[in-house]
Amino acid sequence: MNLPLVTIVTPSYNQGRFIRATIESVLSQDYPRIEYIIMDGGSTDETAGIASEYAGRLLWFSEKDRGQSHAINKGFRMAKGEIVSWLNSDDVILPGAVAHAVRAFQRNAQLGAVYGEGYQIDVNGNVKTRFPYTEPFNLWKLVYLWDYILQQTAYFRRSVFDEIGFLDESLNWGMDWDIFIRIGKRYPIEYIPEYMGSIREYDDAKSFAGGGKRFRELTQLMRRHGSRRYPPGYITYGLDTYSSMWCKRLQAWTPRWLEGPSRRVQRVLRGAAGAIVDRTAGTAQGLYADGWAAPELNYMLRPGSGAAVLAGSLPDFGEAMREQRLKITCNGVVVAQAEFPCGEFQIRFEVPPQLASGTVTFRIGAANWIVPSRIGLSKDSRRLAYMVKSFGWVREESHPSDTPAVSDSAGAEARSDRIEIAPGVSDSRS
Repeated sequence: MNLPLVTIVTPSYNQGRFIRATIESVLSQDYPRIEYIIMDGGSTDETAGIASEYAGRLLWFSEKDRGQSHAINKGFRMAKGEIVSWLNSDDVILPGAVAHAVRAFQRNAQLGAVYGEGYQIDVNGNVKTRFPYTEPFNLWKLVYLWDYILQQTAYFRRSVFDEIGFLDESLNWGMDWDIFIRIGKRYPIEYIPEYMGSIREYDDAKSFAGGGKRFRELTQLMRRHGSRRYPPGYITYGLDTYSSMWCKRLQAWTPRWLEGPSRRVQRVLRGAAGAIVDRTAGTAQGLYADGWAAPELNYMLRPGSGAAVLAGSLPDFGEAMREQRLKITCNGVVVAQAEFPCGEFQIRFEVPPQLASGTVTFRIGAANWIVPSRIGLSKDSRRLAYMVKSFGWVREESHPSDTPAVSDSAGAEARSDRIEIAPGVSDSRS
C-alpha cells in the first residue's frame, strides 16, 4: 500500500454554525490515512461541543493565537503527514478530494503543490456556481493578474515549507496567494481537473469583508513578487473592490424615492467594472483562453536547466499570413529569434545560466498577426499571431524534426529538436 499520511488543519474561531459540515467533509473522505487537526483560537460558541462529538477521530487544540495564519502554521509544524492542507472552518472539501491529491503526488515526485476545481456555495451550503477563475497553472498570471487557485482544493508537500518557509503571518487576506507564488517559483504545481472543494460565500465571510484594506494588501503582495508597480491585477482587484464599495455606499445614501434610479446606476457601474476586469484578464498576458497568442506574449517559468522550448502552430490563412517571425527576450535580454512557415513548430533556445538561475520572465514579440474580422473570416476582433501548445524547460532531446532554425542572442544557430516538457509545466492553454 505505502499510502502517505495526509494532514488537514482547520483554523477555527467561533464558527460553530458551520464547523460540523467542515468536519464531516474531512472525516467522510474515502482515503484511509488522514490526520485531522483543529486549531481553535479559544471559541466561545458551540464549536468545542461539536468537536467533542468527534473525539478520537481528530486532534483538538484550543488556545489564543495571533490569527488565522498563525493557527495554520502551528498545525503544519505539528503535522505528521507527508502531504498537508488547510480547510477553513466555514468551507468544505468534496468526496474523493484527498485521494485525487495523493494520486497526483504519487505520479510526480517533484510536485510542490496540487489544486483542482471547486464550487462557490451559499450560507446554507447550496452550490451557487463553479468557482469561475480556476485554470491550469500559469505562473505569470499568478504573479501579475490574480489568484485563480481555490485554496479549498489545494494540497502541499510538507517538505516544501522547510525550504520556502510557512505562511506569512503578516498577511490577513493574501496568505494563500503568497504561498502559491512562493511554491510556484521553486516547484512544479499541478492542476487536477476534478471538483475537490467549496468556498462558502456570505456577507460577513472574511474574504468578502476586507474592502480597501484587502485591496492594498493584495497590491503590495503583487509588487513584492513581480517587477511592476501597477500590474494588471491592480485593475482587476481594484475595480472589483471599489465598484462593490461604491455601490454599497450609493445604496446606503439613496433616499427611498430614488431607489429605482439608484439600482440602475449600480447595475451600470458593476457592468462597466466587470467588462473592464474581463477584458484585462483576457488580454493582459497576451495568451487567450483558446490558445491563441497576441503579438506580444508574456510568460514566466521557475528556474530551469538553461534550455527552453516554445511549441505551437501557425494556421494557414493564405495571403493574410504565410509566415511568422518571433523575437524572444528573457529578463530583458534577447535570447532567440525564429522564422517559420505555416504548420506546427517547436522553437528550442538556450537561456544563459545567469538568467535561468532565478525566476525567468519571457516576452515573445511577433512580427505578423491577423484580425479575423477585418479579413472576413469571423467576427473575432482580436489580434492573433500564432497558437501556443506549450512552453517550458527542456527535459530531454530525442529525434530531430524539421522545425525552424533558431538563432540565440549571439547569432549562433541552435538545433530544434522534438523534446519533452519538464514535469509540472502545464499546457499553456487555459
